[in-house]
Amino acid sequence: MTAHGQIGPGLLEAVVVTHDSAGVLSTCLAALSHDGVAAIVVDNTSRDGSADLARRLGARVICNARNEGYGRGNNRGIADATTDYVLVANPDVVLDRGAATELLAAASRYPDAGLFAPRIVEPSGRFFFQPRSLLAPYLSNPSGRLALPEGDACAPFLSGACLMIRRELFLRLGGFDPDIFLFYEDDDLCRRVADAGYALVHVHAAVAHHVRGGSSTAAPGRVFNARWHLAWSRGHVCRKYGLPVPGWGTIVTNALQAAGFALLLDRHRAERHAGVSAGTLAFRRGRTALGRQGLM
Repeated sequence: MTAHGQIGPGLLEAVVVTHDSAGVLSTCLAALSHDGVAAIVVDNTSRDGSADLARRLGARVICNARNEGYGRGNNRGIADATTDYVLVANPDVVLDRGAATELLAAASRYPDAGLFAPRIVEPSGRFFFQPRSLLAPYLSNPSGRLALPEGDACAPFLSGACLMIRRELFLRLGGFDPDIFLFYEDDDLCRRVADAGYALVHVHAAVAHHVRGGSSTAAPGRVFNARWHLAWSRGHVCRKYGLPVPGWGTIVTNALQAAGFALLLDRHRAERHAGVSAGTLAFRRGRTALGRQGLM
């Protein structure tokens, strides 16, 4: 640490993946800069000037020729980082002053831990803490009972919206699953970190504010596309870890619900259910998320 409590060189860099994120990016990068955390911005073909804004704000910018998705974008940024630890942060996440320092301090306190996440506070004031994970059956909490921690705590899942990991460990584990375009890439990484024998630690004194859904601007078909990938990725990780794969019941139920909401002229809900039905069907038929995005 420096004399002013900022993080010294070589310890921590942040990787921020953007896609039409100009509306929130400056606040995110300013908070990182306050703590002396350099940022690598990986831009997934933004059309709103996100990459140029990041350059003006002093970030190192990597521009993908195509939208590579969240996990794959982070893989590229982390491969380009040079520090011992890397901080994965959504562009709509704003760290409180000192949060990065608290995460590094926790890494010193808990040498057996592999992943660290701050206390993520949402606009309502509640903080995000997920007491179970689809991919962590060995940490059973069948009812999903939510008991918010009052201090540092081990967890079955840490949100990919903001987490810190030793760069060497991330690369050794293969990074985020490159077959996933969007969703469940953080669950999958948490599972592999845990399977490798490392704890996942919620660091209570490190605070980050998350504006959910602020990472990219709305676009036609975005709801359908998001739900398609959510359903496809769920099938992918279930098969990967030997869990029951969503089947025809999911496909038919969501198709009927989509039709019902379409008749009610509720476009948002119709798209949500149609996306789940189509994504599940595509997975069952052997289609890939990367193929859908033209990334094969």
